[in-house]
Parts: sequence; structure tokens; C-alpha cells
Amino acid sequence: MKIDVYSDMVCPWCRIGKKNMNDAIDAWREQSGQTVEVSYHAYQLDPTLPPDGLPFNSVMEKKMGGAERLRPMLQRVTDAGAAVEVTFNFDKVERMPNTVLAHRITALLPQEDEAHWIEAVMKAYFEDGRDIAKLDVLLEIAAELGLDAEEARRLLDNGEGVQAVEQDFAAAKAMGISGVPFFVVNDKYALSGAYPSAQFLEAFRKISQSE
Repeated sequence: MKIDVYSDMVCPWCRIGKKNMNDAIDAWREQSGQTVEVSYHAYQLDPTLPPDGLPFNSVMEKKMGGAERLRPMLQRVTDAGAAVEVTFNFDKVERMPNTVLAHRITALLPQEDEAHWIEAVMKAYFEDGRDIAKLDVLLEIAAELGLDAEEARRLLDNGEGVQAVEQDFAAAKAMGISGVPFFVVNDKYALSGAYPSAQFLEAFRKISQSE
């Protein structure tokens, strides 16, 4: 079984959905003995953001219709994360970053490193409040993971990763994806949203039986 995941590093539900999917994959491996191959693809919740991003609160208050609506929404996300052991510290988040650079680095990595990289970037953003629009911050995260940060800088300077990210954006548009997380299983079954792990597992069973 294989899963193609469309997600954005600034999407909290993507982080929750990723955790639920991984929990379901672990359970599926135990129950069936089957492995699941996961590939990550770039998506931008807000492609209009400038390269340096914008202040988080002003962007989200405008989107939600004011601070009085934003606060309970962030609390709901925080509670949903806590229920699956995922931490969100929105009080530390100051910027709404443009994630193109982060997605380009994902595109440069071997598939086996994608998940660790994406999780590290999400943790840096949602837990530590680091500005993941900044190249230096992303390269620091890469170095912390033991990746070759200077090689990543060289490749980015040469324009590497741009085409792959644009292809992901185009593929998402062609599929009509308007929100993430979005999961495509075995190239033909679509799951949209941060499904609980039990629902992922049930989907895996049905897909396996129908193949």
C-alpha cells in the first residue's frame, strides 16, 4: 500500500492528520504484516503570502473575523492536538510564514527523510515559534536532523526543488484539492481531512480487501 500526502507545514490539522496516519500505519503493520510507503507533496494554504510571511495574529484575525473568534479556534486545535499527543504553543507563534522554501527542501530529500524533516519543521513552528520562512532557520533545522545544510543551501541557490514543488501544486489543483491534509491511497482512493487513526485503519482494511 502507498499513500501520497498533500500538506502544508503551517497547517495544524496536517500535523494532527500526519500523527493519526502514522499511528494507523503502525497498527496496520502489526495486524497485517504489510508495509505502507508514504510520499509527501507540497501544498500552500495561502499562496498569496509574501516570501517573508506576515504577522500571524493579523492574518488569522482577518481570516477568522476578529480576535474573539480566533482564540477559541486556536484552543480547539490545541485540544485536538493534545488528544493525540501533539503539542501546539500558539502563544509562541508570531509569523504566518511562506512555506515554499521548506517545501523545496522536502523535494531535495530522499523519500525516507521526508517525514522526519516535515515533522521537525512543524515542531519548530508550532511548538517553538521559529520563523520557518527564513532560510537560515530551515538550514538550522536541517543541521539539527543531521542533514547536510550547506549542500541544501547550494542546491536552493541553484534553483533546485522549484520544479518539483510547482508540479505538486499543479497536481493538487488538477485533483481539485482545496484543503489539506489530503491523502491519496494507491493512486485512486482519496481521504480528505485529519481522520482519527481508527478511521484510517478502517480505510486501509477496506482498500486492502478491494484491491
